[in-house]
Amino acid sequence: MTGKTYAAGPRRFGAVLASLALIATACTSGDAETQGSDEADAAPAELSISPDTGEENLPPNSPVNVAAEGGSITGVDVDQSVGEDDEEDPDLYEMTGTLNDDDTEWVSDWNLRPGAEVVVTATAENEAGEETELVHEFTTEAAPEGNRLGLASNFPNSGDTVGVGMPVVINFDHPVTNKVEVENSMDVESEEEIAGAWNWVDDQMAVFRPEEYWEPHQQVSVDLNLAGVEAADGVYGNRNHEIDFEVGRELIATMHVPDHEMEIEIDGEHDRTFEVSNGAANREFDTTTSGTHVLMERHEDLTMDAATLGIDEDDPDYYRLDVKYAVRTSNSGEFVHEMSSNGNIGSANTSNGCTNLRMDDAQWFFENTLMGDILDTTGTDREFEWDNGWGYWQMSWDEWLEASETGEPQMTDGSGTPAPVHGDV
Repeated sequence: MTGKTYAAGPRRFGAVLASLALIATACTSGDAETQGSDEADAAPAELSISPDTGEENLPPNSPVNVAAEGGSITGVDVDQSVGEDDEEDPDLYEMTGTLNDDDTEWVSDWNLRPGAEVVVTATAENEAGEETELVHEFTTEAAPEGNRLGLASNFPNSGDTVGVGMPVVINFDHPVTNKVEVENSMDVESEEEIAGAWNWVDDQMAVFRPEEYWEPHQQVSVDLNLAGVEAADGVYGNRNHEIDFEVGRELIATMHVPDHEMEIEIDGEHDRTFEVSNGAANREFDTTTSGTHVLMERHEDLTMDAATLGIDEDDPDYYRLDVKYAVRTSNSGEFVHEMSSNGNIGSANTSNGCTNLRMDDAQWFFENTLMGDILDTTGTDREFEWDNGWGYWQMSWDEWLEASETGEPQMTDGSGTPAPVHGDV
């Protein structure tokens, strides 16, 4: 459960160039002997580490700081042990850190594990290349039972292949009030760099959305460095999590509702056209929403009950239908599904708000679309709400970024999150 952080690549490269320059000088200048003597007389580098060694039950959101005088930091190793029964993947708790420009100050990127014995080993070198080592040992306070932030659910799951519109949806099991610290504890990396940001639907749901659709055919990793973060007063994350998923091909479905057709485009090429019947639009509830929908859950067989929309059984608009191949597009009851009994498919909109397809077309849509694929709908007077299901693309990028707690974009290139995660300790 260790993590080593050294000077960044460009600075190490610069150090090599400096060494080569010294060698060249030694071959051509009479001052080399004097310079070598000065280096031999150089005082050892002095290191300091915070927290102090021997401290006990520190808040786990305490930062680890290392400083060097008279030399440069060459390595920091943070070992965190929570006991013999710990079965967590050590790689989940590798502690990285950030060095300043002259390699004299280092601060941990993430919080510490609750209830851990922590050993920090730091090394530095002076001008003569002589190494100094300092070790500090301390413990962190355990997260109390019943006040441990964890995951209730997440979408997607590791191993999923998703569409280009897929958000990262994290549902927590406790309300989060320190949203900035939690946002900055969740790092998203993708093979194709893009800006993104987290937003909060409520105190227990955080959503990451990129500025534009994901580039297709790439891997994405979400590191939830929640261990030690203080999500609310006295509530700490106890574990880290990693979600790895793949963005598949790009599938965009489009409908202009008055045309009674759905167009399917895959990787920029037209693939097929389906005849459809959408909402009759007699009331708001049976009007198909216009906007950018993200395909959600799917059911090979589904009973659609109007009672879930608040329509009582004695209401003349009540319905209860058994359908096949249902793909959800909103939380307000909209699905793309089979309804072969609808004789108006391709000619009129007579559904209860869903998109009706014939059996073969519905089966193709069910089997060939992915969670995260896009359905763009136009032509109705009912606007799709941004928080109705996964309607997050209804917000412009500027609106989405402004609503983020940090107000700063997170690049998915591995450069880290916009701000620190530690508490005011």
